[in-house]
Amino acid sequence: MINKNITNKHYNTIFVNGQAFNCTRCMSLKDLLIYMEFDLNLVIIEYNKKVIHYNNFDHIFFKPQDKVEVITIAGGG
Repeated sequence: MINKNITNKHYNTIFVNGQAFNCTRCMSLKDLLIYMEFDLNLVIIEYNKKVIHYNNFDHIFFKPQDKVEVITIAGGG
């Protein structure tokens, strides 16, 4: 029998743009964005319904059920 507390000890399930995503507890918002290959200079981030400034990306670590919305900025002519 698997103890659920051990299984989830090192991971959180968060939601990125509405999709479930499992990440390690030590993953920061910046780590997540880099992992997902977003250009950090071309995104706006909403974390649990609050817009987050780029300078804070390193300081946010996820808790279970957190919600992240990533809005990408695209230029055009």
